[in-house]
Amino acid sequence: MTSAVGAAGRRAQNHDAVKVLGRAGMVCFGAVYIIVAYLAVRIAIGSDSQEADQTGALAEIATTTFGVAVLWVLGVGLFAFGLWQLLMAAVSYRWVDKTYKRTLKRASAAVRGVVGISLGIASVRIAAGAGGGSGGDQNQQELTARVMALPAGRVVVGLVALAVIGVGVASISSGVRKSFMKDLDSSDLPSGSRTLVERLGMIGHIAKGVGIGIIGGLLGTAALDADPGEAGGLDLALRTLADRPFGSILLVAVALGFAAFGAYCFAAARAHRT
Repeated sequence: MTSAVGAAGRRAQNHDAVKVLGRAGMVCFGAVYIIVAYLAVRIAIGSDSQEADQTGALAEIATTTFGVAVLWVLGVGLFAFGLWQLLMAAVSYRWVDKTYKRTLKRASAAVRGVVGISLGIASVRIAAGAGGGSGGDQNQQELTARVMALPAGRVVVGLVALAVIGVGVASISSGVRKSFMKDLDSSDLPSGSRTLVERLGMIGHIAKGVGIGIIGGLLGTAALDADPGEAGGLDLALRTLADRPFGSILLVAVALGFAAFGAYCFAAARAHRT
């Protein structure tokens, strides 16, 4: 039964329509990161802006000419990207030789799948005029408060914080070691572009890891101080970075890293193994 389900999943994943939609969705995912980079720069220079997270990026698109039409396209693309990633989480990464590494790859794909579908839903809601819901920081704080209200809730939040920090460290490690390139088929990259894609991916994964690590640090602080108001998402993480010495410079560097990750996603959409 399990093998039959796996075979069905692989057939679905390798269907041409699924791959085309999933790869197009990865382009949409990259575009969202580039807009987040733009919002982060606006924070660095002291300009009022949308929340500098993925939902804020979608809200920023809504303010532009043809923004609603773009959001509908992004919504479909991000939803397709999410489903593609969930399929990869279920049956893909067979080229990874070590079981524990394959499990981590599939877990990461599952997280991207959930994020992609969530962003797709938020995009459609904003396009339809329903709004994107609460901001990422508010959602994070509300969820943290609910968990802290449980028995041993602070311990649970602390453990989650460590796990989030671990994900950030893993992303930084992937960038430093350039291990993300193993997931790409270099023959599908444009001639002579491998070095550029490698550098974009390296910078992008490191910057993404820094952002995730700060989010984990905020969660850890909330657990230690028993104050869910100290938790937050990417927007608060970037604003926290901006408040540090030389914060504006650091934030611009992270923003450039996010832009690099978005550009890397464009290349990965074409060359990612399935």
